[in-house]
Amino acid sequence: MGTRLIYETHATTLDNESGHATGWLPGELSERGRREAVELGERRRGVDVVFSSDLRRAVQTVELARLGVPHLQDWRLRECDYGELNGAPVDALGVRAERVRTGYPGGQSYGGIVELMRSFLDDVRRGYDGRVVLVVAHSAQRWALQHLVGGGAPLAEVIAAPFGWRPGWEYEL
Repeated sequence: MGTRLIYETHATTLDNESGHATGWLPGELSERGRREAVELGERRRGVDVVFSSDLRRAVQTVELARLGVPHLQDWRLRECDYGELNGAPVDALGVRAERVRTGYPGGQSYGGIVELMRSFLDDVRRGYDGRVVLVVAHSAQRWALQHLVGGGAPLAEVIAAPFGWRPGWEYEL
């Protein structure tokens, strides 16, 4: 039967609004983000389970969505660890597509994110067949999903494409 996976990015944070790359720092939703989280809850009624990153901004998004289903936090869904650049201005990250194999100083690569997502998806396939699974995480997981189950485009190409927010992406696993 398969699993229907719905992916949503966490709601807008204070760092998003100020142009900073939060990375593995917790982050905090802005007022706009709080409204977005409530809207996410309104549009995602009917899911069976929610998985989120364990970083505060993703957890806060799910909490404010009030979906009334089990919420499981998974460290494999964390944003890319920018290492020494966690919390730096976004421009300091350089060309992200150049970080597919080479990690950020003291951090990780996007290839590493893909491997974590592959492991996560294997667990979801085994444990949630025939269910609707909502994942709330970060841009790095969106790129990994697009690469792994959304058409198989090369990871560097997916990362380099403009990131246009929308109310979720859906995948069949």
